Amino acid sequence: MKTLTTTEDLAAFCTEAAKYDYVTVDTEFLRERTYYSQLCLIQLAMPGEDDETAVLVDPLAEGLDLAPLYDLFRDTSVVKVFHAARQDLEIFFVDQGVIPEPLFDTQIAAMVCGFGEQVGYETLVKRIAKEQLDKSSRFTDWSRRPLTDAQKKYALADVTHLRKIYEFLADKLKKQKREGWVAEELKVLTSPETYTVVPSEAWQRVRTRTNSPRFLGIVQQLAAFREDYAQRNNVPRSRVYKDDALVELASTKPANMKDLGRSRLLLREARKGEIADGILAAVKTGLEMPQEDLPKPDTTNQKLQVDPALADLLRVLLKAKADGAGVAPRLIAATSELDALSAGVRDVAALKGWRMDVFGKDALRLCDGEVGLAARKGRVEIVEL
Repeated sequence: MKTLTTTEDLAAFCTEAAKYDYVTVDTEFLRERTYYSQLCLIQLAMPGEDDETAVLVDPLAEGLDLAPLYDLFRDTSVVKVFHAARQDLEIFFVDQGVIPEPLFDTQIAAMVCGFGEQVGYETLVKRIAKEQLDKSSRFTDWSRRPLTDAQKKYALADVTHLRKIYEFLADKLKKQKREGWVAEELKVLTSPETYTVVPSEAWQRVRTRTNSPRFLGIVQQLAAFREDYAQRNNVPRSRVYKDDALVELASTKPANMKDLGRSRLLLREARKGEIADGILAAVKTGLEMPQEDLPKPDTTNQKLQVDPALADLLRVLLKAKADGAGVAPRLIAATSELDALSAGVRDVAALKGWRMDVFGKDALRLCDGEVGLAARKGRVEIVEL
């Protein structure tokens, strides 16, 4: 098991890897105590049958520069293969603004190939590579050195088995002519917006029961301060204050330190210093925001006149179409989209791209009363009306 600790050795590996059609990639990181992931290990493998063409890269090694790896990521002649790539990609984007191109995510490809929703790596190793994963090092502190041989073996397996999985799925997608499906699904992963958190928009992730614009204005300011503080100090949002405390503060609207001290949910560290000052300033700003600048609650779903009977028919159609295509129903359409379709909404993902061909066209015909559904010999069929 080779562990690369110098820029020169990494450059040599990446130069060799650039000669192949693909390279498999995985990372190990820690994030429990930080806002941004702490990259602890990178695993890479070129095509091959054993561990000889795979390496571990130690980003914690003194003087190691990841520039050769980023050059490989930019090399469009080499496919970069990940499994469930989102968190890995976020690390590289935050570090250098790089998103590997072209990209292949075996979790997405497996869903398209009929392996179910969000299928795990271990499942694919069993079903495709016909191997068993060693789970003994799953909860390793990857920042500690030196790594044991068991830890290295565990980490390396994340890219060596991935080679066979990639080759199998890529071949199946080609035979099924579904490469375009995967390409559409990868657009979210390859968009910089996926990994860019704008503090002023952070409030949209906070669940509230009140849609009062003034209340949401205070929530917006509190969430923006928390996000900015967490990013600047590289601490988890929850270490600043949790969502329930944020909602409580938006409700009680503390005006001074004494008011802040009455909070039931605020952490002790947040009742003083920069965080306390930031909370009071955020509440004040939210209270003083002009009416026209207050955030508007999303009432789209509240206004929908859902047709329950039609929504149920769409669910039946979706199940039938998903079974016929060999994919999970949720990959095609979410329940909320079916409700929206029954209410007359047409700007939904289920009516775009490959989903339109597989499900959307017949869904629209069902909504327009052009077709019906019938059960025949244990199957649901479309009936022209």
